[in-house]
Amino acid sequence: MDLLLMIAIFIAGIILIIKGGGWFVDAASWIAEVSGIPKLIVGATIVSVATTMPEMIVSVMAASQGKVDMSVGNAVGSVTANLGLIMAIAMLCMPGRIRRRDYFVKSLLMLAAAVMIVAAGRRGQVGLRLSGLLLAVFAVFIVENVRFAAAAGGKGGGRAGLPPEKRAVLRNAVQFIAGAACVVLGADLLVDSGSALARLVGVSERMIGVTIVAVGTSLPELATTITAVVKKQSALSVGNILGANIIDLTLILPLSGLVAGKALPISAAAGRIDLPACLLVGCAAVIPPMLTKKFQRWQGALLLAIYAGYILLTCGVRG
Repeated sequence: MDLLLMIAIFIAGIILIIKGGGWFVDAASWIAEVSGIPKLIVGATIVSVATTMPEMIVSVMAASQGKVDMSVGNAVGSVTANLGLIMAIAMLCMPGRIRRRDYFVKSLLMLAAAVMIVAAGRRGQVGLRLSGLLLAVFAVFIVENVRFAAAAGGKGGGRAGLPPEKRAVLRNAVQFIAGAACVVLGADLLVDSGSALARLVGVSERMIGVTIVAVGTSLPELATTITAVVKKQSALSVGNILGANIIDLTLILPLSGLVAGKALPISAAAGRIDLPACLLVGCAAVIPPMLTKKFQRWQGALLLAIYAGYILLTCGVRG
C-alpha cells in the first residue's frame, strides 16, 4: 500500500509539473511573441528558462533537503535526456540545413560546461571555484543572447508594436503564476516521493534522479519540441534545448550548492557514468551539425542509440 501511495504521489507530481510547465511555457512564449524577439533567442532564453524551471525547482529542493545525489542526477540527467531523447526526436523529424553562426557559441558554451562538470566528477564534488566558473559561463550565455537579439533588431516576426489586449495580459499573467505554483508543488511531491520510492525498492537516489525524475522534469522540453515539430519551427526547438542545457549545467548546479550550503558531492557512479555520458551525447549532438551545417536523421538515430545504451548501463549499475 505504501508503494502504491508513493507511486500515485510521484505520478501526481509529474502531472502537476507537465500541466504547470505547459501554462508557464505558453505564457512565456506569448510574452516573447508580442515583443518580436527572434525565435532562436526566444527558444534559447525565455522558453528555456520556463522549461528548465521544473529541473531547477526539483534540484534546489532536493539539495535543500540534503538529497544531493538526486539534485546532481536530475540536473545532469536532464541534459542527457534533452539531447539523447528530445533533440534526437527533433533531428529525426526535422532534418535540414542550419546557419552555423546561430548555434556555434551556444554549442561551445554547453560543451565547455559539460567538460567542467566531468572534471568535477573526477574530483568528486562541485566546489565553490567551479560554481563561479559555471556562473561565468551562464553570464556569457546571457550576454551572447542579448548581443544576438540586438543584432537581429526587429526581425523576430512576432506582434511587436501592437499593444496587447487587457484580457490577454490578464489571462497570461494568471497562466504564468498558476504554472509556476503547479511546478513548485509538483517538484516537491516528485522529490519526496522519488526518495521514498528509492528507499522502498532498494535503488539509489542517483538512479531515480538520472532516469525517472530527469525525464519527468524534461517533459516541458519534450512538449515544446513536439509542438515545434508540428509547426515546423526547428529553430525554436533546438534553441530551447541548447539553452535549457546551458541553464541546467551553469545555473542549477551552483544554485543547488548555494542552497545546500556546501560543495555538492558527486558519487563515484555519477562521476564514472552519468557525467561522461552527458559529455558524450553533447559532442554527438552539436559537433556534426557544426561541421556539416545540417541536422541529419542519422544523427538523431545515433543520439537515441547512445541514450538507450546509457539507460541500460545505468540500470545495471548501483550507487
